[in-house]
Amino acid sequence: MALSNYRRISSAVAPWGSAVAQCGFAVALLALAGGTAAADGKPDLTKLKSGPIVVESKRITSFKRFEAEQPLAKLTFRGGLELTSPSPYFGGWSALLLDDDAKSFVSISDAGEWMTGTLVYDGVHPAGIAKARLGPLRDAEGRPIKRGRDRDSESIALASGTLASGSVLIGFEGRHRIERYDMTPAGFSAVRGNLKLPPEAKKMGSNLGLEALTVLTGGPYKGSAIAFSERLYDQQRNHTGWIWTADVPQTVHLKNIGDYDITDISSLDDGTLFVLERRFRWTEGVKMRLRRVAPEDLSPDHTSEGEILIEADLNDQIDNMEGLAVTRLKTGEILITMISDDNFNQMLQRTLLLQFVLKDSGQAKARPPD
Repeated sequence: MALSNYRRISSAVAPWGSAVAQCGFAVALLALAGGTAAADGKPDLTKLKSGPIVVESKRITSFKRFEAEQPLAKLTFRGGLELTSPSPYFGGWSALLLDDDAKSFVSISDAGEWMTGTLVYDGVHPAGIAKARLGPLRDAEGRPIKRGRDRDSESIALASGTLASGSVLIGFEGRHRIERYDMTPAGFSAVRGNLKLPPEAKKMGSNLGLEALTVLTGGPYKGSAIAFSERLYDQQRNHTGWIWTADVPQTVHLKNIGDYDITDISSLDDGTLFVLERRFRWTEGVKMRLRRVAPEDLSPDHTSEGEILIEADLNDQIDNMEGLAVTRLKTGEILITMISDDNFNQMLQRTLLLQFVLKDSGQAKARPPD
């Protein structure tokens, strides 16, 4: 979701209580009051051709921003990258896929773009991006998606094959839909089809749509697509999503804890579901949270709760975290990778890529007996 101006401003400053926060917040308010544009608009893609792009990176070695590094309870911080590019088309990254060795990646921008490339490591620590390519998502006629409400791509799932040669599902908001694309080393095909949405999807707000999408790679619903709205509550004020079994969508729910919004999901080969969440309040700034849901705790017409693995705020190296990829490495480690959406607002926000490793075996807590 593209954050509104006041969210953009707040996500750029530290929480209340520090001089840095108060100074930055005051400067941002003055800019807004003076009529200064708080963010760049999304780029026009009509003339964008698929091709190489330069992506520069600055390494992040400490997860804490304003105090000494503290061990995390359930994760280990592997490192991160602050990403920039001279290209005006770079930004808005809202979804992420990684291959099995956590090197080749695909990311989707909410401007209707794709980016592919290779993550470079210094040992186990992310060190940069190489071989990056960028291009527009195309409609059924093969043209770059032009209209603003049609090109707000927010989520991606690998439906079949690999990142080099496979097919993906991409979730859009504005005009809510899930569409299928083929991938080749040269980029993305035109639209190849779509996944039928349930009638309840019409209740999603125009800017609160299909923010989270994956295809389950294990567990009882292996091969099924699952998607959540960013913010669509049921009568108990819990989150609403759908799981497609035999291409028929069935409703699933996730317990609402603290009014966080859902920004992405990713699954492991055992069916474990990981959920990335974001919360904004004027007095808090932006927060990030990650939950883990056991395979047996995920089923239609059931409200899952999951286990909180991390909560972070602007005392930490986070921004508007929107993309999530979870990978089981050959070592058996569970690698968690996140990317942030800067809303093409490079003056006040950052594009961050962060990596963590689970401290345990990756087994989620099972559903308690009914």
